Amino acid sequence: MKLRRFRYGNVVNDIPLNYKFFLIYLVGVLLPIMVTNLVFLDRITDLIKSREQQNLEISLERARKDLHDYIEGGVAVSYTLSTDKNLYEMLDRTYTDSIDFYSTFNEQLRDRMNSYMPVNNQIERITVFTSNHSIDSGGNYQVIDPAVRRSGWYKRAKASTIPVNVLAYRTTDSNNSSASIPALSIIQPMHYYESYDHYEKLLRIDLDLSEIYDVIIREKDYLSLYLVNGQDQIVMSADSGYQRVTEEPYPQFKALENPGPDVHIVPLGSAVYLKGWRIIGITQNERISQAVLEIQMYAGLLAAIVTLLTSVFIYVMLRSYNYRVKRLARHMQKVTNEKFELIRMDEGRDEIGGLIRNFNIMTGRMHSLINDVYKLEIQSKNLEMERVRAELNFLQSQMNPHFLFNTLNAILVVCTKNNYSDVTDIIKSLSKLLRRLLSWKEDMVSLAEEMQFIDMYLKIEKFRFRDKFDYRFDIEEGALGYKIPKLSMQPLVENSCKHGLQRIEGLGIIEVKAAVADQRLQITVSDNGKGMDPEQLKALLASIHDEVSSGQNIGIRNVFRRLELNYADQVRFDVASAPNQGTVVTFGIPLRLLERIPEFGKETGE
Repeated sequence: MKLRRFRYGNVVNDIPLNYKFFLIYLVGVLLPIMVTNLVFLDRITDLIKSREQQNLEISLERARKDLHDYIEGGVAVSYTLSTDKNLYEMLDRTYTDSIDFYSTFNEQLRDRMNSYMPVNNQIERITVFTSNHSIDSGGNYQVIDPAVRRSGWYKRAKASTIPVNVLAYRTTDSNNSSASIPALSIIQPMHYYESYDHYEKLLRIDLDLSEIYDVIIREKDYLSLYLVNGQDQIVMSADSGYQRVTEEPYPQFKALENPGPDVHIVPLGSAVYLKGWRIIGITQNERISQAVLEIQMYAGLLAAIVTLLTSVFIYVMLRSYNYRVKRLARHMQKVTNEKFELIRMDEGRDEIGGLIRNFNIMTGRMHSLINDVYKLEIQSKNLEMERVRAELNFLQSQMNPHFLFNTLNAILVVCTKNNYSDVTDIIKSLSKLLRRLLSWKEDMVSLAEEMQFIDMYLKIEKFRFRDKFDYRFDIEEGALGYKIPKLSMQPLVENSCKHGLQRIEGLGIIEVKAAVADQRLQITVSDNGKGMDPEQLKALLASIHDEVSSGQNIGIRNVFRRLELNYADQVRFDVASAPNQGTVVTFGIPLRLLERIPEFGKETGE
């Protein structure tokens, strides 16, 4: 078995590319096209029938819905009129003479029926029949006389047990008393109000058969439609029309006895008054035969076009394949001779193009390998120098604070010996402040610790400004135990000293407040300095919210960013200022986001 496979592989590999592509075209293209067309033509009739069946169902449902809507519109008008109390009152009144009736007719009855006609264009006429003989027959109001009582529609309506009836019947032609014309009406007895039941009242709404005929004719390209009532009578069809005068009754639909596959029947509606009414559609086989012939011609033309296009396509593909493979083979031969030349051509995006791109990448990398090695060595030396520089900086950062503390202690000893009490206090505060900065490891500190730090900072600033500067604290004891990000207040105080108080005349005052209100820790830093005009305040707020630092307002911007990082959009941060009115910076943090030190008492400063 292995030997056979090996020989088979050799045979395939020995076939030239031109013959391989010809065999691929013959077996992989022409043969499938022929088989596919034969199978397609064998089953096309079933597919066309399925498609036509769907079209027939859509056509039948469209006609059913339109006819159902026509009848339902008439029934809706019938229900409205049968509950019109004013109409009952006027029909149940006994009029003294014709003048009395026509006076009421002109005021109330003339346009009562016609108002429904523009909205319901399928209604041809609305007539109310009554046994009140004091009414003059005419127009929409007729007296029930013996001729009406002898009519077929009246007898059928009186014999019915349902409140609304949809009846197809024939009426006598006015020009030929021996012939009749078709009619379709909605008939409903009017006995909604018992107090107005002195006379018999009957409402008849005649539908316009031309509208129904138009629906049936509209679908004749797909189906021969028949409107059939509960007695299997053909009320309307494309062949009968709607104005035919005849002495014959409605014909019976014979195909209902043995309906075949070409007969489609759907109920007209589910209401009681439409029980037995159906739409029957009979398919037209000529349409299906014509569709089969068209698809066969289309399939033959498509097969010829596909064969031509595939022949041209295979030829183009063969040329493209051979040309690029030969170029790649020549350049690979050059690589064996240590010539790393790139293939300069539009390689394409297929597998051959991928091989060419990979070949170019490989040769380019081989050519730049020595340069890359040199660069790596230089980068390694740079990293080593950076590491040494970082270690020196670390040693220097350790040395500078200790040197500063030793210097401050020496100055403190000299000031103490010479009784420089003010300088001694300031040096102590500065020493404590620096030690606190170096010893703070936690990101979160209590408000009490933050206030101690601010107190030391402001003592130093007061020493600088002397009598031109003062500060006040207004801190609730209950707020001291909450933890906040460290140094979230000191930059605000520093801004007040630096920008608010240095350029004013008179006493400058900084006030720091902290309180618990509205389930928030509210912190306020205010000054009575020079303040800002609206443009400066707007620029300050813009720089605070700007994602890219501009190098200005760094202190207040860092406070806002750290609060935003810790509490997202839950923190309320606000800056208010006016020229020569000072500046107020306020932020509030929800208490539910803050950690509180249990049983925290107010601590005093060191």
